[in-house]
Amino acid sequence: MVRNEVLRRLGAAGLRILAVAVAYFVAGRLGLLQQVVIAGAKVTPLWPPTGIALTCLLLLGLRIWPGIALGAFLVIVSIGPADPASVGIVAGNTLAPVCACLILRWVDFRVELDRLRDGLALVFLGALVGMLISATMGTGSLVLSGLPLSGFWSTWASWWTGDAMGVLVVTPLLLALRTVRLPRHTDLYEWAEPVLLLAGTTVVTLVVSRTSLDLLFLVFPLLIWAALRFQPAGAAPCVLLVSVITIVAATDHVGPFAHHGLLATMVTLQALNGSAALTTLLLAAVVAERKSTYRKIEDACLDLAEVVARLAPGEPTPRWPPDEGR
Repeated sequence: MVRNEVLRRLGAAGLRILAVAVAYFVAGRLGLLQQVVIAGAKVTPLWPPTGIALTCLLLLGLRIWPGIALGAFLVIVSIGPADPASVGIVAGNTLAPVCACLILRWVDFRVELDRLRDGLALVFLGALVGMLISATMGTGSLVLSGLPLSGFWSTWASWWTGDAMGVLVVTPLLLALRTVRLPRHTDLYEWAEPVLLLAGTTVVTLVVSRTSLDLLFLVFPLLIWAALRFQPAGAAPCVLLVSVITIVAATDHVGPFAHHGLLATMVTLQALNGSAALTTLLLAAVVAERKSTYRKIEDACLDLAEVVARLAPGEPTPRWPPDEGR
């Protein structure tokens, strides 16, 4: 019995590691569809596997790190033959989300993202600080394998922002999806608002990213609407749509990205996507925290009403919240 239980646990752990590796590999192949060449190195403006890796570590624990390493290695060998630089890249891509997860645990991060401190921790510690490791180790490995030293900082900056954007865009989306439950009884009006919000975000982003005028700021009212009404569950998909559509426009050199060099295009793109992710994530966290506080106050009032009812027998049971107009 004990041996069977051990084998069952090992098999379940192996399946989780394999699932993480597959998810990392698929996301990596999708991320490579939109890549740019900077100083002879290929980098992506948005690297989704970092967001998937950090989410899996937060939800499944640190034991699934071999799946991240295996997935990163499979992505590399799918591009070309492995070389000594591949070891440093795989190590950096594995160590960065692991360290980010440890830092977030240290500051008591909650995956519900229902506090402002959780949003701040994910942005500044999980994304901006944690991904310094992968960018430094990956770019350093490329320099040791022949990348000109003059291209270190441009490659490093692009690598870092791509990994950080993967955390800012993908991790909140996956954490929000795990809590979404489809209501059993919902009228058409309740479905209309989120559908119109997603459709409006898509249409507006497509239009402003394909016109020569700098109108990218027009997407922010829709992102703010999503954060206020639906918190991370609504804001995260909208941010993902904005990021993907603008990345395609930037790599195609159309719209507001048509007449800029590669460096200016990357700066504009990452400034837009970073601002969108930061604004919606923090705003959604503030609204979620306010709602959570209101629920706690309401529960406390209900408990107090029950205590009062027990202490004053014969009196009518107090109602909470009280009727309006009394």
